[in-house]
Amino acid sequence: MMNWVASVLVCLTVLLQHRIWLSDDGIPEAFRLRQAVDQQVATNSELKRRNEQLAAEVADLKNGLTAIEERARSELGMIVTGESFYQVVPKVISATAESRVAPTKGKAQR
Repeated sequence: MMNWVASVLVCLTVLLQHRIWLSDDGIPEAFRLRQAVDQQVATNSELKRRNEQLAAEVADLKNGLTAIEERARSELGMIVTGESFYQVVPKVISATAESRVAPTKGKAQR
């Protein structure tokens, strides 16, 4: 009699646990949702940091002239009265000039 009751209880436990462990809305779904929440938290923190940077930049642009001047200099090329502007252009060496200057490799010179 005792073995029969124990086997019925084990069968009921297995049937009840089956839905939790193997169904689409059980433990696998809980793990997937937890992973999605963790990913969303990471995205939110990154966006929050970006929003804080943008808010600080907006506040600086509203209150300070140095930020406006810095942006005008870097993005628009502003030059203040009395300043001299120097543009340094790198020297470009053409392929034909390099071949004349560089010694030939692999050939014996006479």
